[in-house]
Amino acid sequence: MKLADYKATLSFSNNSPSMEMPVYQGSVGPDVIDIRKLYGQTGMFTYDPGFLSTASCQSAITYIDGDKGELLYRGYPIEQLATQCDFMETCHLLLYGDLPNAQKKTEFTRLVTTHTMVHEQMQFFLRGFRRDAHPMAVLTGLVGGMSAFYHDSTDITNPQHREIAAIRLIAKLPTLVAMAYKYGIGQPFMYPQNNLSYAGNFLRMMFGNPCEEYVVNPVLERALDRIFILHADHEQNASTSTVRLCGSSGTNPFAAIAAGVACLWGPAHGGANEACLNMLEEIQASGGLNKVGEFMNQVKDKNSGVRLMGFGHRVYKNYDPRAKLMQETCKEVLAELGLENDPLFKLSMALEKIALEDDYFVQRKLYPNVDFYSGIVQRAIGIPVNLFTGIFALARTVGWIAQLNEMIGDPEYKIGRPRQLFTGSARRDVPPINQR
Repeated sequence: MKLADYKATLSFSNNSPSMEMPVYQGSVGPDVIDIRKLYGQTGMFTYDPGFLSTASCQSAITYIDGDKGELLYRGYPIEQLATQCDFMETCHLLLYGDLPNAQKKTEFTRLVTTHTMVHEQMQFFLRGFRRDAHPMAVLTGLVGGMSAFYHDSTDITNPQHREIAAIRLIAKLPTLVAMAYKYGIGQPFMYPQNNLSYAGNFLRMMFGNPCEEYVVNPVLERALDRIFILHADHEQNASTSTVRLCGSSGTNPFAAIAAGVACLWGPAHGGANEACLNMLEEIQASGGLNKVGEFMNQVKDKNSGVRLMGFGHRVYKNYDPRAKLMQETCKEVLAELGLENDPLFKLSMALEKIALEDDYFVQRKLYPNVDFYSGIVQRAIGIPVNLFTGIFALARTVGWIAQLNEMIGDPEYKIGRPRQLFTGSARRDVPPINQR
């Protein structure tokens, strides 16, 4: 962050003195106006619901250009990372700032692999949940509960604690997600195996059983690895901001990540791919391809209450770069499993065609986003719809940790404390009970 060669001047029409504010430039992206002294000099706050025009921090991890449809992790385009690197390399990049060479990759992968088992007593914690509990409810509890089992990594101000907590969280999330799934369907837990890849290990823990040897399908393994890469980080979104805000109080890393998991659960955030698949299944049940045109007309009718899920994005005003990659993966997985004629995939293609050609959708830049295809891929692999957000949390954990560590290392970081525009009653006195 460097000072720009110009300043911003705030003037008032009520003859209050104007105020000069410094402007800072990032390496790419919009300049920012520094308003930190605004309240002290004017007695006023800014009003920005949802913080949509506010930079809450400076960060060197992830950059999104929504107009160009560009996503960069530490400067590297997501298209290159998803096609030339695996998830372990991406994790190393987000955590440490650079892509590992062959030796570093081997060392980092081994470090993560040797931490994939969880404390045996966590099984008893898990068994306290109802079998039909939503996996995200279970996962929120399990991640927060890790702080009760790993006391040697709960001091967020200690770099060594943060380092081992990061490795533990990245390593154990697949184990916890798989345990939550197995518990829900009444099957025995599968312990991780150190000779498998990160994605391969997860597939085995999800779909293997003690009765027979599980053979990892390389196409599904690669597809899952790509899903993890595409979801690893996404700048200052709701869950990442939650992790930063939670961590700013000095709480332990496990609690901060559990807060991120809880935030991700919301249907407007991590639950979007679940909502998208539900939409496709509803269209299929109502008549499939024959009803696509009718459905899209309902979407265009503001009074119908029908929403198009999986299209458009809060930040991207162009084609979501992750969606193109996910579409390729979707075709590979369906071909591998002999599901090329999958009715939901055909539906998705028909919906996309209309959205890319119809002026209503084109003018509103409602392009397919990553959720549109990832749900179809996960469903084909065998992952149940209510676990989609758990997969998202598993992948995003590395981004949350990288952002949390960056915040702790920032000399300007303070405990988060948003302000408000108060519109309630002014001061008043409590009347006696017989006069109320």
